[in-house]
Amino acid sequence: MSGFVVDSTVSSGNSSVAIPTDISGQILDLDEDDDLEVFSKDTTVTDGSSFNASMQTSPASMINQYKFEEDAEDTKDIFVTVDNPESHVTAIETYITYRVVTKTTRSEFDSSEFEVRRRYQDFLWLKGRLEEAHPTLIVHPLPEKFVVKGMVERFNEDFIETRRRALHRFLNKIAEHPIFSSSEDFKIFLTAAPGELTSYKKQGPGFLSRMGETVKAVAAAVRGVRNRPQEFTEMQEYVEAFSQKISSLDKVTQRIVREQKEYLEELKECGPTYALWSQSEEELAEPLKDVAGCVDRCCKETEEQVKNLNDNLIPVLHEYALCTDTLKAVLRRRDNIQADFEAKTEALATKKADRDTESKVLSLAWDSLVGRSPEEVKQQKQQKLKGEIKEMRDDLDKAEDRLEWANNALKSDWTRWQKDMRTDLRSAFVDTAERNVNYYEKCLAVWESFLHSQRTDAEGNGNVDFS
Repeated sequence: MSGFVVDSTVSSGNSSVAIPTDISGQILDLDEDDDLEVFSKDTTVTDGSSFNASMQTSPASMINQYKFEEDAEDTKDIFVTVDNPESHVTAIETYITYRVVTKTTRSEFDSSEFEVRRRYQDFLWLKGRLEEAHPTLIVHPLPEKFVVKGMVERFNEDFIETRRRALHRFLNKIAEHPIFSSSEDFKIFLTAAPGELTSYKKQGPGFLSRMGETVKAVAAAVRGVRNRPQEFTEMQEYVEAFSQKISSLDKVTQRIVREQKEYLEELKECGPTYALWSQSEEELAEPLKDVAGCVDRCCKETEEQVKNLNDNLIPVLHEYALCTDTLKAVLRRRDNIQADFEAKTEALATKKADRDTESKVLSLAWDSLVGRSPEEVKQQKQQKLKGEIKEMRDDLDKAEDRLEWANNALKSDWTRWQKDMRTDLRSAFVDTAERNVNYYEKCLAVWESFLHSQRTDAEGNGNVDFS
């Protein structure tokens, strides 16, 4: 299972800022070809690619008894890291590049380690090439293109870091895929110098070719399919249901985090209020100061809890919400391939019918002009139809092979995707549960300590009963 890298801070100058700030509900879509990135020109972001797996949890917690099988690290032969974002300002655009470091033991690579810089549109190109070469395999989604509405400078570091993490996960999903990881496009992406990558990208299909494929896809989609196998209909129904559930869960979780942030801001006001109150209540001074201290400690735990949800649960839910669009597109492409096969089957049947019902009565005037007998013309026409039928049968065989490959590829990748999805979500849910238990136990311990101190003082004074 691919772990999710968690970074605790983003460094800017001499300060550290907790990330990522929740920016849900404040996004603005950009044009598909737009690669504009928003940032301050002195932005530097450090990479904290570490995850503390030994998170403290209560010894009494039943959650500690859950153990999950993880892929053995020694079975991996390619490791990819996305880090160190850098800003670039030119006369015509402003954009960000990310360092992509690859370490591998694969023999097809010229070296065991590579370091390149890539911008978002390069990742988008890679995703497009993989989908073009393997239309019924499931490519992990990229983060959406967006900028924050208003107050851009305030959120830019969080935006950059959130995107870096998503790009890191995208490449690692590709590296773990049994087919994508062996793709020449993936290898070029990881190893080519910027100029080489630009040249390689120009070798892709031209605009007219892409437009032709789009027209075919639209035509196939309009035709639809007549005999879709039941298993793919069930896949489609599953994706629709999964899309509704994961999207709702994603939205609700983001709303919960926003509400917890609002609660945290209000909680932060309580501590100073109790401390100020203690200055005017001599007899309650110590208890009030203790309450202020307890509130402050709970504030710190709540802040960490909100950050954990932002770092560990929301990214997983949101990425799998985006996955549903990918799955729908894959199923549409599979249907287009079947529609193309059915159209070729129908065309071949029509052509055979034309051959079998060829009229025996030909134009005598035309025959006399060209000096050929009706029988001769008939034979030539039959021969032409025979050649056309052979060519159409060859095309149909190719379409049938393509459909069979597409079906088998989707069925295999569907099983792999479901396994990864369930592993990722289960891990995220259990991690969230453990952190919730840890959070509430710490807050409980804070207030229990306060109660214990008050009981001790009351027993010493002999004038208060806490029973």
